[in-house]
Parts: sequence; C-alpha cells; structure tokens
Amino acid sequence: MIAARGKGLALGYNGRVAVEASDFTIPRAGLTAVIGPNGSGKSTLLHALSGLVRVRAGEVEVLGTSPELARPQVAYVLQATKVNEVMPVTVREVVTMGRFAGRARRRFDAADRVACEGAIERLGLADLADRHLTELSGGQRQRVFVAQGLAQQGELLLLDEPATGLDLVSRDRIITAVLAEVDAGTSVVVTTHELGEAAAADHVILMAGRVSAEGPPDEVLAPDVLSEAYGVGIVHLDDGSVMLDDAAHRTRGPHVHFSRKRRP
Repeated sequence: MIAARGKGLALGYNGRVAVEASDFTIPRAGLTAVIGPNGSGKSTLLHALSGLVRVRAGEVEVLGTSPELARPQVAYVLQATKVNEVMPVTVREVVTMGRFAGRARRRFDAADRVACEGAIERLGLADLADRHLTELSGGQRQRVFVAQGLAQQGELLLLDEPATGLDLVSRDRIITAVLAEVDAGTSVVVTTHELGEAAAADHVILMAGRVSAEGPPDEVLAPDVLSEAYGVGIVHLDDGSVMLDDAAHRTRGPHVHFSRKRRP
C-alpha cells in the first residue's frame, strides 16, 4: 500500500531547480524518514506532498490523488512556524485550528473537542492549554504545533525536523507522540538530520538535490550510499556503528548500528 509516490518529479522555486527529476514511494501506515545534507531538498519534498509547491516536471500522487485534493487528509507541521506576538492566541486555540485546516467551514462539535484535548494531553500541554503562545518556550511552542497536526487526524502526517534543537522533555514527548501515530496506522513522514532516528524508521529516503536512494534503513544507511550523498567520509567506530566525518552533518543522536532492529 502506498501513501504517496513520485515519478520523474522535479521541483523548484523562482526558476531555480530544488529537486531534480526523481522517483520515490512512501508506504502507508509506516514511518518514513527523509534525510540528506542541508539544502538537499528535504523540506521541498514535503512542500510538494502537501501541495505547497508547484511541480515543474513529472507527477506526484498523494493518498491516491493530487496533493491539492488530498490536502484535507494531510497534516503538515512546518520546521519553523512564526508566532504573531500581537494576537494573544492560546495553546488550546492553536490546536483547535488544526480541526479546520483544509476543510470546509463547519461547527466545532464534540468529536473536534475530543481530538483537540487528546492531542493536547499527548504532548503534555494540559497545564498550558490556556496560556498564550507567546508565553511559552521554544520547545513548548513546537509541541503545540505538533499537537495541532495530530488534532487534524489526517491519513498522512508530515513533520519537518519536529524535534531538532529542542529540550529533552519536548523531544521525548514529540517522538513518543509520532510513534504512537504510526502504531495507530497513520502514514508519517519526518525529515531529520539524525541518522539514529532514520535507522529506526520503516523506510528511508535519502536526498541530495534529488532522491539519491530509498528503501529499508539498512540499505539506504549503508556507508557507501551515505558517503556519496553527503560528499564526506564515513568513520567506522569500534562498537560497529558509523558516523559522518563532517561537523556540519554529524549525527547528534545515537550512532547508527546497521544490525539494529527496527521499531516493531
């Protein structure tokens, strides 16, 4: 079963090519990690899946249709979401907005309330629900936006580096919530610089200005495949793990063990 696929897909902005013609598939009801160097097209690929960027060439299919038509069933948590410092919106109000994203206007009902309160609880935000967003830390704000994405209850959840640079509590809450979504049958796509996170995924897409490789983690995270995409060497450690020999892209999480079993 396929959540999304691309065939000869090329993407770009303002006349500049961001992703060269690529083929890829994203399986349903699993966790797909998108990795690659800075500027390799990871965020652009997510933009295409959500219908936020026009296709320059080729085609992309999301949930069996076009990204535009699939939008009501696609939740997208951006890497950086600006906060309006003037409008005193609360945590609960921000999460509630997720119930109306890409959908026809309707009344807020009991099912909406349950979805929002459940998302707030899962991200550990119950005690902050009536606080203004401007009063929160960066990690707490990111949890709010992830909760907004969960509240949509879409078939496909896209997250652009959702836990990068966050405090340990926020990082743990987000990762736990994302894995729970996968276990519940949601198709989840996460961009990350952490090779350890990618090793725990069901499917990995490696970007390098195009889709350089895709498949199971033990294939895509092979040293020679990574070295070609990142343009750096691979260091083999005594414990059998590897890491990128480049401070700009060196994994900040656990080293990759290729014998490591993936999430059941």
